[in-house]
Amino acid sequence: MPAYDVIVIGAGPGGYVAAIRAAQLGLRTAVVERRHLGGICLNWGCIPTKSLLHSAALMDEVRHAGTFGIRSETPSVDLPTVVARSRTVAGQLNTGVQFLLRKNKVDVIWGAAEILAPGMVRVTAGEGEAPKGTFAPGDYDAAHIIIATGASERRLPGIVADGERIWSYHHAMMPAALPASIAIVGGGAIGVEFASLYSSLGAKVTLIERLARILPQEDAEVAEQMSKSLRKRGIEVLTGVEISQVSSDVAGVTVRFSDPDGPREITADKLLSAAGVVANVDGLGLEKLGVALRNGTIAADAAGRTSISGLYAIGDVAGPPMLAHKAEHEGVRCVEAIAGRGLHAGMGPVPSCIFAAPQVASIGLTEEAALQKGLVVDIGRFAFRGNGKAVTIGETDGFVKVLFDKVSGRLVGAHMIGPSVSELVPVFSLALTMGATREHLLHTIFPHPTLSEALHEATLASDSRAIHA
Repeated sequence: MPAYDVIVIGAGPGGYVAAIRAAQLGLRTAVVERRHLGGICLNWGCIPTKSLLHSAALMDEVRHAGTFGIRSETPSVDLPTVVARSRTVAGQLNTGVQFLLRKNKVDVIWGAAEILAPGMVRVTAGEGEAPKGTFAPGDYDAAHIIIATGASERRLPGIVADGERIWSYHHAMMPAALPASIAIVGGGAIGVEFASLYSSLGAKVTLIERLARILPQEDAEVAEQMSKSLRKRGIEVLTGVEISQVSSDVAGVTVRFSDPDGPREITADKLLSAAGVVANVDGLGLEKLGVALRNGTIAADAAGRTSISGLYAIGDVAGPPMLAHKAEHEGVRCVEAIAGRGLHAGMGPVPSCIFAAPQVASIGLTEEAALQKGLVVDIGRFAFRGNGKAVTIGETDGFVKVLFDKVSGRLVGAHMIGPSVSELVPVFSLALTMGATREHLLHTIFPHPTLSEALHEATLASDSRAIHA
């Protein structure tokens, strides 16, 4: 069997990007994949869900087209076409990953990997038919092994997905028919996106969260605004819920629980378990090797180095935030360090986006986190109802919130909820990475009329200088 400089285990966003960059740097590289190139993100997560959410957004636009003087018949959802398009999009990008790996001369070994010892990987048969041109299972050696196995959905006790009444997110992305009602357990990013999706498609949605608020990782004001926006759309949002029993029969799924108002129960056609993800650390041989773990993930430093020499971990399996763009960045940093390129000064803050309606985007410290760090911050807020572009497109729910260190003047956090904010957050991502201050942003000219002007107005508001508030 051939010897490699680098073997990457897992061909998700972090893995395939790391493999391509390693090959670009002249390292003989292979990637091991057991199920699908592109990983969960491309095949069952980020990409197909955004296709589904775009269809849902179009449905909302058509429903409200009369407001803009566009008359049309009552719209209806062709669910098989919606689902088929999402699978086509995922398939197209999957093919694109195959092309990129081949173009960069990265060998693809099809199967499941176990690390026998530092520098040695055993690959056994994978799932489904191996793509054309891939290498067969066997034992392979490499000077460096990068683990990029990602994460999979968290399974809650007492809630077993059967594909009929109780769904995993895989089932929720490929429904045979639109349920009249659906209960979603988990008020994080995944749960909120699916709540938005199914509500737009016409289902009655109940969102259930164990903690005191949905989106617990987001700024509290953003989470509260999302709750209001979801309820405004007819979605029932239940927080502080402790589920005691889930049962299903021909009539539907019944969830018995206690909340601040006491014992209750609800019944829905379907129940979706959307309680986040856990790192894929099992089956890799980590325990036998003595690889150090941290909170269920592989402990790794800024270059991806683990406690075992020659073994690295990147992406979701190396800990939060479990986001595709963070995994890609870590993959590049890891292989550049392996190639002797040194380590970049710092990865910088990682932006987070939720593609519900309205969208959420955030980066840096929340107000609560800033206070816990002992920072004194100037806070600026600007509501989209004061933004000309938001008014013209009829999407005025939401706001931009910025935090500046009172001493240094530097931006330390930005949090947004509203139209297309996922496309706006890179402005603050760059600002945080460059160490920008309030003065830098105050003197930056934002074009008119655009949604981006809300970023400037929020910055002005932090200094009591907002013009349109």
